[in-house]
Amino acid sequence: MTTILPYYTHIVNPRLRHTYLSFDGEGNLLVKSPKVPQRYIEQLLLQKADWIRRSRQKILKKKGRISRIHHEMELYYLGKSYPLQFREHAKKRVEFCFEESGFSLLYNRLDMQQFQKRIYAFYKTAARETIPPLVDKWAERMSLYPESIIFRKARRQWGSCSGENRLSFNTMLMKLPLEVIEYVIVHELAHIRHKHHQKAFWKLVEETMPDYRKQVDILKTYTPV
Repeated sequence: MTTILPYYTHIVNPRLRHTYLSFDGEGNLLVKSPKVPQRYIEQLLLQKADWIRRSRQKILKKKGRISRIHHEMELYYLGKSYPLQFREHAKKRVEFCFEESGFSLLYNRLDMQQFQKRIYAFYKTAARETIPPLVDKWAERMSLYPESIIFRKARRQWGSCSGENRLSFNTMLMKLPLEVIEYVIVHELAHIRHKHHQKAFWKLVEETMPDYRKQVDILKTYTPV
């Protein structure tokens, strides 16, 4: 019987002591290891075949994926799914619109890369309008104030807090329900006091947002990509 190995990207890092399997946001398998024989990697992939299959399926089921633009797709905004309609028009520029009924892409010629840029720009604008007032709200409640707030599109992290207490938020947060966005904000504000994920950190999060575990569970069903 011939066994087909899954496609993967091998990243060699001499500083590593062991071999690690992981996935990127699109479900592509990554193998990180020190320099090891090819046969060793192949045997490892065979041993982990069931885990690889289950893990990839779990990733691909996550909501909010926009890494590939196609007809009849849906986009998430504030936790709700809306249809994306493609409409051809005479103007040369691409226009991206959102109404109660859903999203519309107006175009003169098909250009998926340009479409994706327009969608990302929509989320970025929405994040800049929505998140700062929520940060102010929770900063007052927690008496924890960031030095600054920045926005970026990231493939993995929803948010982060630097050692200088600068908060960074993924613009793709706007796909999530409002309550989950607020959890991410509380999480990052808590890092102003605790630069770790130990017991004291989670105690502060729970005192601020008693139902945070529910929001964490919902967050895990979405993807930033």
